[in-house]
Amino acid sequence: MAQNFLESDRMECTINWMGAQGMAFVAETGSGHLLNMDGAPEGGGHNLAPRPMETVLAGTGGCTAYDVVLILKRGRHDVRGCQVKLSAERAEVEPKVFTAIHMHFVVTGKGLKQEVVERAVAMSHEKYCSASIMLGKTATITTSVELVEG
Repeated sequence: MAQNFLESDRMECTINWMGAQGMAFVAETGSGHLLNMDGAPEGGGHNLAPRPMETVLAGTGGCTAYDVVLILKRGRHDVRGCQVKLSAERAEVEPKVFTAIHMHFVVTGKGLKQEVVERAVAMSHEKYCSASIMLGKTATITTSVELVEG
């Protein structure tokens, strides 16, 4: 029996290798956007775009930043900026999954409270950010929050 998906539950992406001269790929997302990826020179790439695993890390940062901003806005907090700095470690042997990820949030706003922003970050990682929840199956994810008044 086929499972029914809501339109918002389904994603599609097509990846095209750019040819025998290297290890560059272009992804066309279901929403019609292009994302370039390339490999390291030692792996046959030309370092012309992010590595595929870097895009996984970047996507996770974008996912959680989106959640944090949305949670704060819905709570009527005066958030004006959100930056997430991610650092990750990978396994030494194949498959080289992420084993540790630290996310440092720098959130700018007027009158933000540390505990409110930390709760928004926790809600993202515990309930909303599907990317970090998936990566949390192989990696220990830690977070820190820095507030900037402005």
